[in-house]
Amino acid sequence: MFTPKALTTFIGAAALTALPLMGLSEGGTTPQLIPETTSRLPLEDLRSFAKVFEQIRQGYIEEVDDSTLLEYAIKGMLQGLDPHSSYLDRESFDDLQANTTGEFAGLGIEVGIENNHITVVTPMDDTPAARAGLKAGDIILRLSGKSMKGVSLDEAVERMRGPKGSSVTLTIARKGYKAPFEVTLKRDTVRVRSVRGKIIDDGYGYLRISQFQLDTGNDVAREVRKLQKAGKLKGLIVDLRNNPGGVLQSSVEVADVFLEEGLVVYTEGRAESSNLSYSAEPGDLTEGAPLVVLINAGSASAAEIVAGALQDHRRAVVMGTDSFGKGSVQTVIPINNERAIKLTTALYFTPNGRSIQAQGITPDIVVERVKVTRLQERARSTEADLAGHLGNGNGGKDRNAADRAKEQENRDDWYDRDNQIFEALNVLKGLNLYAQRERGLRERVARAD
Repeated sequence: MFTPKALTTFIGAAALTALPLMGLSEGGTTPQLIPETTSRLPLEDLRSFAKVFEQIRQGYIEEVDDSTLLEYAIKGMLQGLDPHSSYLDRESFDDLQANTTGEFAGLGIEVGIENNHITVVTPMDDTPAARAGLKAGDIILRLSGKSMKGVSLDEAVERMRGPKGSSVTLTIARKGYKAPFEVTLKRDTVRVRSVRGKIIDDGYGYLRISQFQLDTGNDVAREVRKLQKAGKLKGLIVDLRNNPGGVLQSSVEVADVFLEEGLVVYTEGRAESSNLSYSAEPGDLTEGAPLVVLINAGSASAAEIVAGALQDHRRAVVMGTDSFGKGSVQTVIPINNERAIKLTTALYFTPNGRSIQAQGITPDIVVERVKVTRLQERARSTEADLAGHLGNGNGGKDRNAADRAKEQENRDDWYDRDNQIFEALNVLKGLNLYAQRERGLRERVARAD
């Protein structure tokens, strides 16, 4: 059922909704719809519609009730406007709400497709899947007796979701086990983590934002503080690749984490209520640490807002490939208790006035995702391998060929797995070296004065 409280700001590859455009004030309960126009309806076109409607009622091969036909007409009317305006029935709204809040009833498994099989990428913490002992790499052969081979990823996810408390039996194939085995799980409320962070090199952090949910802004701030506890943050990679979007306010809050102040995004439309602007509050949580933002063709809407704002403020180096290019705003408008429409009402612009619509964000440094093969050098000995070599003049530890090979293995991990992250890390290190040089010059000038 649609309720004003449930209508939230949603932005994604398919939708960008601005809460103020729905006419809902803070804590308000009554939606104020877009004002009605006084222009007359084209009577001749309405007569044509009525004739088509009657022809379908009388002549279509199967009988279709009037209510269904009118619903089809509404869907077609919205779909004819643009790719993002659409009709929302109860099921569509539930999906929208799950994407916005990041909560749904399910098993808590991140899955992928490997060799035409649905494969567990990772069980989420504190979920039915984790409690049942499912592991990364497990292959889901059947779900409640139905084969999962050849099933699309979307269909697999849909099958695993269901009412809270309902049970489902998975048939699992696991490496090292001679035969498949069954696991019965009870669906529960699952919260999708949209933010993950870790230290990937000495002082350098990595922050992955998979989508923009209601709490993503707070989650980003929390992850940044965790990274800072590991020591001074020399730089941070913010990974927005394949991020379809999410909640508008969360995109503003994420940009705010890294900006000292200033405009983040503004919108313009036909209605006065569509003209809005969002700004960052004073305070950069990272204290000016160098940033690299990674984007690609799967980075859309909210991800483009963040990348565009940080790029316009010259706060981050944007790397990767051109983003998706969705810069339109959709408003969710309730029609009755169970139906709503999602209507394009405005375009959004970056702080410098750039419209991203149908163009996207162009990275400062283009880095394609490629598979890199390292040329193996022939084995060489080092000074530290020679018998009777002298020790380090500063008392430092020797680094022989074996030590250096181990260090290279650690570097190869990122180099081989994700060349874009590897290149982003190199850019951060370069920015740090340049900043140290600049500080040194300033200190020498100050001492000379």
